Amino acid sequence: MSSSTTASREEMKAARIPLGWRDQCSALLIPLNVCRRDKNFLPWECEHEKHAYEKCQYDDYVRRMTELSKKKAAALQDAE
Repeated sequence: MSSSTTASREEMKAARIPLGWRDQCSALLIPLNVCRRDKNFLPWECEHEKHAYEKCQYDDYVRRMTELSKKKAAALQDAE
């Protein structure tokens, strides 16, 4: 499960990432949250980190939807 965008359980625990946010992009969320805290949550700061995290979330969504459509197509094929 470990990849360049997935943090280890220990890293997520140390960064106090809530369970709902521990997904494929957790390694990008940790520096984003650090930057946000350091810059007092100013919206124009941390744009690069935010963009990288949101792109990762989008790519993960597209990957999951592609897998789902393949599974549905296979199920339809098996039903025939």
